[in-house]
Amino acid sequence: MSGSPLRVAFIGLGNMGGGMAANQAKAGRTVSAFDLSAAARDRAAAGGCKPASTVAEAVAEADVVITMLPAGPHVRSVYAEQILPNAPKSALLVDCSTIDVESARAVAAQATQAGFRFADAPVSGGSTAADAGTLAFMVGCLEPDFAEVEAAVQPMARAVIRAGDHGAGQAAKICNNMLLGISMIGVCEAYALAERLGLDPQKFFDIASQSSGQCWSLTTYSPWPGAVPTSPANRNYEGGFATAMMLKDLKLAQEAAAAAGAATPLGAQAEGLYALFDRLGGGGKDFSAILQMLRGRLGEVPGA
Repeated sequence: MSGSPLRVAFIGLGNMGGGMAANQAKAGRTVSAFDLSAAARDRAAAGGCKPASTVAEAVAEADVVITMLPAGPHVRSVYAEQILPNAPKSALLVDCSTIDVESARAVAAQATQAGFRFADAPVSGGSTAADAGTLAFMVGCLEPDFAEVEAAVQPMARAVIRAGDHGAGQAAKICNNMLLGISMIGVCEAYALAERLGLDPQKFFDIASQSSGQCWSLTTYSPWPGAVPTSPANRNYEGGFATAMMLKDLKLAQEAAAAAGAATPLGAQAEGLYALFDRLGGGGKDFSAILQMLRGRLGEVPGA
């Protein structure tokens, strides 16, 4: 990846993909970007990318194709119908979507059969990290391909870890986000109980953040407004990681658990609670806003 600027095709410019594509451009790479949304393409242009009118146009001369799409069926169809028939066989294909393991392995097999190198590389960190270029990448790929995958995603990353072969990145992401969903509910329940017991929420944070209850959901992403500067709670739970996306990931985890015969009772409970919060109108808010449902203060979440 030396010499002339790397040519990157970026497909999917939503809350995550938009910032990721912009960081590729900031790194001096030539980025051809596509999304079905004209507004998203306009934002990509403002971020230094060259908007493409179709996926085929975006990938036609790419050294690397990066996708960030909503779900497994989208990934399957976009690769089968638009990327594999139109991208150069020399292109490295990196899917950063969060999808089911079976779909990731199916697309990898199809790409490999067609002569491409492929990696599933879902991310952790939310839209704030996507904008800042500090995402954590969990990569499933053949070992000889990892160094090139790492170099391809470097402008968007603070950490890039190979989880194993194809599908392993998605397995890691599903397990990680199940843990995240469970831990956030635990933090929210603790805040709600502390409040009912008459304990000042900031005092609870000060104590718990220095005690055995300390975790990322508390100290980096506290759901109580004002406790942590980086938390979406300070922005009326806007941005960050939407409840609807957390629910999607928890559903993927439960589907995977059922297929593998794994016991995940807390994961199932977390899915149920986030499904309820979504039905009550919280789907567009950051997932930490579930605190207000657990406090019985759902009306204090604007838009919910």
